[in-house]
Amino acid sequence: MLPKTRPTLLWLLPLTFLAIFYFYPLGRMLQLSLTRSPIFSAPFIAALTSPAIRGVIGFTFWQAGLSTLLTLLIGLPGAYLLARFEFRGKSLLRALTGVPFVMPTLVVAAAFSALLGPRGWVNLLLMRVLALDAPPITFLHTFTAILCAHVFYNLTIVLRMVGDFWGHLDAHLSDAARVLGANRSQAFLRITLPLLAPAISAAALLVFIFNFTSFGVILVLGGPTFATLEVEIFYQTISLFNLPLAAVLSIIQLLISLAMTLLYSRLAAQLSQPLNLRASQQIQTPIRGHKTRLFATLWIGLLLTITIVPLLALATQSVVSFQGQGLRVFTLAFYRELWLNRQGSLFYASPSTAMGISLAYASLTVLLALGLGFPAAWALARDRTAPLNRLLDAMLMLPLGTSSVTLGLGFLIALAQPPLDLRASPLLIPLAHTLVAFPFVVRSLVPALQSIQPRLRQAAAMLGATPAQVIRHVDLPLIGRAALVAATFAFTISIGEFGATSLLSRPEYPTLPTTIYRLLSRPGALNYGQALALSTILMLTSIGGMLAIEKLRVAEIGEF
Repeated sequence: MLPKTRPTLLWLLPLTFLAIFYFYPLGRMLQLSLTRSPIFSAPFIAALTSPAIRGVIGFTFWQAGLSTLLTLLIGLPGAYLLARFEFRGKSLLRALTGVPFVMPTLVVAAAFSALLGPRGWVNLLLMRVLALDAPPITFLHTFTAILCAHVFYNLTIVLRMVGDFWGHLDAHLSDAARVLGANRSQAFLRITLPLLAPAISAAALLVFIFNFTSFGVILVLGGPTFATLEVEIFYQTISLFNLPLAAVLSIIQLLISLAMTLLYSRLAAQLSQPLNLRASQQIQTPIRGHKTRLFATLWIGLLLTITIVPLLALATQSVVSFQGQGLRVFTLAFYRELWLNRQGSLFYASPSTAMGISLAYASLTVLLALGLGFPAAWALARDRTAPLNRLLDAMLMLPLGTSSVTLGLGFLIALAQPPLDLRASPLLIPLAHTLVAFPFVVRSLVPALQSIQPRLRQAAAMLGATPAQVIRHVDLPLIGRAALVAATFAFTISIGEFGATSLLSRPEYPTLPTTIYRLLSRPGALNYGQALALSTILMLTSIGGMLAIEKLRVAEIGEF
């Protein structure tokens, strides 16, 4: 068991942080949404009866549901492939398919623009082959673009959650059904599928939550034609300065998201219920037979195409430039431009400045998230089934079910006036990033803390070590890998976060995502090239983080 520390002391710092920077801003938003009417429900009824707002809500559900369905259709066969077969390059495939999950949404939008946009590789190739003067494919600002980006972004959730669980199910159960006369389809529908149902449901719901709160993808790839609740909140805040309506929409979205998050927590809890699970090495078999080889080849190719091709298109477009009659040549000009201030303005914040600011914010986020995550994870690892810990564990998940734009709006409303006036504080954005990264940090640390054998602590105590020395010399070295995973999660989430940052950042202190959005919004090949160069740098940072997480992670079956 873990060192004896009163649970209330362990929870004191994390709960204080949530109270001040999560519940207080949400309470202020609720107060603002009700100030224009003496009747509690009047602002919400007015919003829900508005045809425009109802259209936004309907589209939010529609795009999230359809994106989730497409993700499942592609992800479930891939999960089966990763769960049941062992083949060369499997660990690399897992790592590559996991990269999009930590990829900033603006990088995803830039990658699809580089592949299928008006100046993307596909359109340029078709224009040259077919001798066309205009791009034949219209991809940007379409519903198809939103769906493709969401599948790209969330496919790894299905592959990991369902694939990891499927890979530990005892295959003898379906074999026994086959011996008793069931065919392959009947064995799957009556044995395997019911056992997989909690994992599939949890993965589908988590994908739906991320699609429901999608922001950067809708804003850049969807364009002005499409608006989800997240985009509408941003539009009402930034363009119309209608904070009361933005607060009402944020509360509506928050209630829906939290209901889905609580349901996800219940489904995820079922994944830890006792089942006849076996080590994945005992279940996985080599790929044999023509049909199996054909299936594996097609699906590995599909997964790599979905995952790699947009990123390769982004990286290659960032190092090419038009010369002469459409000829493209290798160049690093866009990267060199990141460090220049051609206007000579004293108030100009260059992309290189945005890099430094983002790195500073990310470093501070890592320190805050680990400082808050360790005590919470320690308390949960002691006894996660205790009633108080179960309640507080669900409370820690609340920021995950809250959109980042809603968090940013809450900070604008609550932390821009006494008693907590942080408008000019450099801590404002790292605090918002910490809220987003906090659940991932806790989930990364808990399995490692639970894996520590009690006899190691007992032996250290018998040799005269104090509780503090036990933590320093026994616990910390054993959970070092998990701490690195948690720190990597916090760093990559912070450096690519766009939703809250788009509301909170000041023009003189831009971050990488806000600078990319600014460059993509401006005309001209130079602005577009710099946006691709910055996106490539951010992409490489995210890939490095994902590879580190894959290499260092402790648990095989997880909630993320």
